Amino acid sequence: MTSLIRTEKSGSVLTLSFNRPDKKNALLTSMYADMAASLRAAAEDTDVRVVVVTGSGDSFCAGNDLKDFLENPPMTPDAPVFQFMESFARCPKPIIAAVNGIAVGVGTTMLLHCDLVYAAATAKFQFPFVNIALVPEYASTFLLPHLVGNARASELMMLGEMFGAERALSLGILNGVCAPDALRTTVMEKAEALAAKPPTSLRKTKALLRAGAEKISAQIELENKALGESLNSAEFKEAATAFLEKRAPDFSKFK
Repeated sequence: MTSLIRTEKSGSVLTLSFNRPDKKNALLTSMYADMAASLRAAAEDTDVRVVVVTGSGDSFCAGNDLKDFLENPPMTPDAPVFQFMESFARCPKPIIAAVNGIAVGVGTTMLLHCDLVYAAATAKFQFPFVNIALVPEYASTFLLPHLVGNARASELMMLGEMFGAERALSLGILNGVCAPDALRTTVMEKAEALAAKPPTSLRKTKALLRAGAEKISAQIELENKALGESLNSAEFKEAATAFLEKRAPDFSKFK
């Protein structure tokens, strides 16, 4: 376990924090591996009844660290990012997200797999995949339309624009919006309330609510195939080069 994933246990509540605040908690391959290991351990630990996921500093998660992503692209099923996705989506314990700031890419798509999501009023969200010549991931192309409808899902994913906490709340992505200094207290109150419930009943209820897991897994496979194709495309090469050169990408030459 690296210091880039911070763990803190309070009673039956385990808090996992992305701990790379100087990079807005952009995720490295090693962080995915550590999160996957922590979630698997939490699933097996009978003393843990609820998991809280949040970010250090003023950001929740700015998505993938693009430089690391280019150097370690997820091309096989055992890639750390896919291990993280599986352990997060299949965690039998309730997961609550405390979105304390910017949530971009996987920082937003992972919220669709949480049981409860609360955000600071200052939080911002974005599905930026098309903007960088990639495709959405983590079954978000299945989950988001079912949550917000096809029209709004298309707007969010095709335009890839950033949106605020109040809109995320109105779309049903969030359970609540809090003042930044009240977020941790609010989330811990909800976590402790869940932790006080009968644990077996709680886990079974979560499993029943997510009975369509096979559809999610199938969609993840489709997205991963499309992602692999995108990673090898000239469009993505232009997007990645532009990012590293700190310029706007030019997609005008592509058909």
